[in-house]
Amino acid sequence: MRRLIAANWKMNKTVKETEEYIKKFLKFVEHPESREILICPPFTSLYVASQLLQGTGVKLGAQNCHYEKGGAYTGEISIPMLQELGCEYVIVGHSERRHIFGETDELIHKKIVACLEMGMRPILCVGEKREEREARMTFKVIETQIKLALAGVEEHIDKIDIAYEPVWAIGTGTPATPENAVEVHTFIRNLLNELNPNNEGKTRILYGGSVKPDNAKEFMKYDAIGGLLVGTASLDPESFSKIVYSF
Repeated sequence: MRRLIAANWKMNKTVKETEEYIKKFLKFVEHPESREILICPPFTSLYVASQLLQGTGVKLGAQNCHYEKGGAYTGEISIPMLQELGCEYVIVGHSERRHIFGETDELIHKKIVACLEMGMRPILCVGEKREEREARMTFKVIETQIKLALAGVEEHIDKIDIAYEPVWAIGTGTPATPENAVEVHTFIRNLLNELNPNNEGKTRILYGGSVKPDNAKEFMKYDAIGGLLVGTASLDPESFSKIVYSF
């Protein structure tokens, strides 16, 4: 399975800015088939992004979704709506969704189940806060998040990706060391093998947390790191292209 390099733009870029970005980015990406590249713009830019990425090999994803196919959920976006726009991935349980918007493990579980039922590949985000790390609770926190998110759907672990994003590193400019990341990734891999011994390593484990062009190569030296989830550094097309080709 190819390693995945995903851009999470968060609440950035208008439709016009998205169009400008993708046209520039595609000039830097000559052989996307050698790795899997994913761009996750805000909802308002998904349509124009879908049109521009069609046939390029660069995939489209969303930053969030609702677990119902439709209904009285003001302000929410359903998985079928995203699929109609060409989205193949959706980020689920990002730390900002958990800690700013109060998303619970129960809600995240519902979204994971919905993605699997509707054929969308989720990127499940897990990670510990600084105080949890200092209390040496990293593994316990991550184990709890993964087990609750995947409860009852362990047989489908091969249809998801997991992003380890230490909350204390996101947007701070201070990432975990590659060695720290490998330690956690190895723990996650072992946990997934316990949950489903037949997984066969089909779940990629990404690192996310202040990844930049000047440190991406250090992370990607390790086989345990199956890709990167990039935030701020993905907002510039040249910067993101350097990360894409950092390995």
